[in-house]
Amino acid sequence: MIQVGDKAPDFDLPVLIGGVRQRFRLHEQQGRHIVLAFYPYNWEPTSTEQFTRYQVDREELLACDAEVVGISVDSIMNTTAWEREIGPLDFPLCSDFWPHGEVCSRYGLLRLDEPVKGASERAILIVDKTGTIAFRKVYGLNDLPDIDELFDWLRTLRAA
Repeated sequence: MIQVGDKAPDFDLPVLIGGVRQRFRLHEQQGRHIVLAFYPYNWEPTSTEQFTRYQVDREELLACDAEVVGISVDSIMNTTAWEREIGPLDFPLCSDFWPHGEVCSRYGLLRLDEPVKGASERAILIVDKTGTIAFRKVYGLNDLPDIDELFDWLRTLRAA
């Protein structure tokens, strides 16, 4: 399981950014803080609230030299439809659909038990500018991550 202080495992996933399908490669993101926001599924109320909040607070996130990257096991087609309904969202939404949950598994966040076996845990990890895990927290499936806590950590990293 990936812990604070570990080097973040690199990955390359299909991604939707502002409605456009692309590829997301973690190693290309060094030089800014990356907030990896793992979430179980699209279309669920907690995920919708979480990601619309990131869009509302996007300017403050960018001011902290940070980018949010959503990661779920849903397909990129499903993510495209969901983003059209709740968006537009100006940050990356990655699909860890195939091979199913490979990135979630490498980060120790693929659910192996019910409920929602095969989905991602809801978790926030901050990868700092050097590619190291600076923060990691796993939430309950229906628990909304505390955005104030996220900003506190990002401000701490920015000041360091």
